[in-house]
Amino acid sequence: MTLSLFIAGSHTDIGKTHVACALIRAARAQGLVVEALKPIASGFDPTDWADSDPGRLLAALGEAPSAVALDRITPWRYAAPLAPPSAARLEGRTLPLEPLIDLCAGRLAASAADLFLLESAGGLMSPLADDGICLDLLDALCLPVLLVGGGYLGAMSHTLTAAEVARGRGHPLRAIVVSQDADPTAPDFTETRSLIAAHAGGVPVFPAPRGGDQAWAQSLLAALIDLPVSAPA
Repeated sequence: MTLSLFIAGSHTDIGKTHVACALIRAARAQGLVVEALKPIASGFDPTDWADSDPGRLLAALGEAPSAVALDRITPWRYAAPLAPPSAARLEGRTLPLEPLIDLCAGRLAASAADLFLLESAGGLMSPLADDGICLDLLDALCLPVLLVGGGYLGAMSHTLTAAEVARGRGHPLRAIVVSQDADPTAPDFTETRSLIAAHAGGVPVFPAPRGGDQAWAQSLLAALIDLPVSAPA
């Protein structure tokens, strides 16, 4: 395997899946074999899931939506749009951390992909299981981190705090991606990215602007696996 990455967020609903899908498409365009796993999703509607996070990841991978594919990419799914352990309790289900760790570790060990993306749920410090947060899963898997932050007011603090938490646990940050906020009153996106980069301790910081142009994903891929693609603008 060339590279495995833990895609973590500084916040919930921050754009982790958007970044993962863009990176998958960029890698596939380079002829790379890509595998993705988002082990847990809440707010999931089993009757209409094409635009859900698992559905979007499958589409980026070029896979047809099916029950088998869904079970493979996101085996734990819950209806309520809450932290996974809260959503699980509403359904009378438990969500222990150990089976989650075992599944992720097994999939990583068995993969022959050039790029393996493991997307977490919520933010880095969000409750992920009855007995653990997202950071606990990262601790168990010991993967390099691709951190996704936002462009809303306050996002710089959230992003830099998450970066420090990951580094404090000894996890290397391969890159930070700043996802542009949809709110037109959000702070200037270029300024937000520049200020995060100024305080990121040398970690490369990439913008993920809204819209169809995803040239940034090629630049991110280049930085991650040393492909000859231009640096971020």
